[in-house]
Amino acid sequence: MEDNYEKYAIAVIIVFGAVIVGGLIGASIGFDNRIAFLFALGSALAGWIAGHAMLFDRPRIYGVLIVIATLLAIASTVRLWP
Repeated sequence: MEDNYEKYAIAVIIVFGAVIVGGLIGASIGFDNRIAFLFALGSALAGWIAGHAMLFDRPRIYGVLIVIATLLAIASTVRLWP
């Protein structure tokens, strides 16, 4: 098994920061929903920090931050629901 955490850390940063949460931030700006924007921004921040936690080999912190990022992304999606 390969122990190259850098590739996986960069993948986490890209997926949470750019693809998933970027769409939520764009949708919340488009619908002029400030609360959903803040939830999505918090999710992006937690996902970004989680990538660094993986880079520094902190699996417990990584897991907690991924759960926080996921919950904030779900909260942003629910807040956008009409």
